[in-house]
Amino acid sequence: MLNFRLSPELVELQERARTVAAAGVAEFGRHNDSWINGFSKEFAQVMAAEGWIGMGWPIEHGGRDRPPIERVIVAEEMIGAGAPIAAMWFADRQMGPTLIAYGSADQQAEYLPRMLAGETTWCIGMSEPDAGSDLAGLSTAAVRDGDDFVIDGQKIWTSFGEVADYCYLICRTATEGPPHKGISEIIVPMDTPGIEVRPITDMTTNRHFCEVYFTDARVPAENLVGVEGDAFKQTMVQLQHERGGIDRLVSNRALYDIALERADRTDPVIRQEIARLETGYRVGRMLVYREVLRQAPAGFSAATKAYCTEHEWDVAEFVARVLGPEATGWNDITQGLAYAPGYTIMGGTSDIMRNILGERVLGLPREPRV
Repeated sequence: MLNFRLSPELVELQERARTVAAAGVAEFGRHNDSWINGFSKEFAQVMAAEGWIGMGWPIEHGGRDRPPIERVIVAEEMIGAGAPIAAMWFADRQMGPTLIAYGSADQQAEYLPRMLAGETTWCIGMSEPDAGSDLAGLSTAAVRDGDDFVIDGQKIWTSFGEVADYCYLICRTATEGPPHKGISEIIVPMDTPGIEVRPITDMTTNRHFCEVYFTDARVPAENLVGVEGDAFKQTMVQLQHERGGIDRLVSNRALYDIALERADRTDPVIRQEIARLETGYRVGRMLVYREVLRQAPAGFSAATKAYCTEHEWDVAEFVARVLGPEATGWNDITQGLAYAPGYTIMGGTSDIMRNILGERVLGLPREPRV
């Protein structure tokens, strides 16, 4: 018989995280989908003071080398409560681990300490108007000119582009060979001349998504991360961090808890639906645990993301039914429910996730193009 209970040490960490999250909500407000909408530099520094940025990073890089499960526990409590962790989230989840794996010693020394202190916010320049889920189709170009790269192109859906200190840019440095060749990753300070940021106000009134235009933006060649022209595999590893995390399961947990308080639990249909959703949370949590404990097959984070974000859709529909007319008046609950269509799109659509699962995990043949 498997024992899924947390150890006393993990329970203590969970309780501490719950206390800190509640204090953050009390001071800075509750935020729907707080890992992407709850932007607070002040709370990022609270997280840093607790030692909750870079928890699993190696000690030699300033991290705490804690078991990955500890980061999941802290993150679940933060996001579930709606605490504003967005200012540090990308740096902790992706950029730090990527620089540790592929960055130079100078890059690690320059960027990691400020990430760990909660002082810098990062955005990721990945999607483009004509290359959303098709990373190999991107066209933003970085041309070598002496000791610099000169960057021209456009990115879209760049979360935090307006407030970020740095953009981790995925761009093309060569056009020869197959599409996935010639892709490079470059650190771009967002105050670089030649960068224009246009926030996109979506139907929820959030503005974290941005268009970012690069026109003759010049950055030092030393900002190249890893191997020039051969970063496709680096980016795929980075996306593993993005797709299989607890944020893909509990983005709207705070709304679910509100609905639970008001649901008529004497209604057997409601009880059945709550049981189904609670089971879904447990299944999703086990999938995330498999990812962070490296027990899942390579590429399986695509399945984890598809399952978890579709569960979030189900949660949103439950919240809407329970709250009824209240969910139709414009307030923070309505805003959170309006955000639900984004869950299965951000980080790669569910259709793309199923293609990845079929081709890279199950080894199914590609359907021939007509």
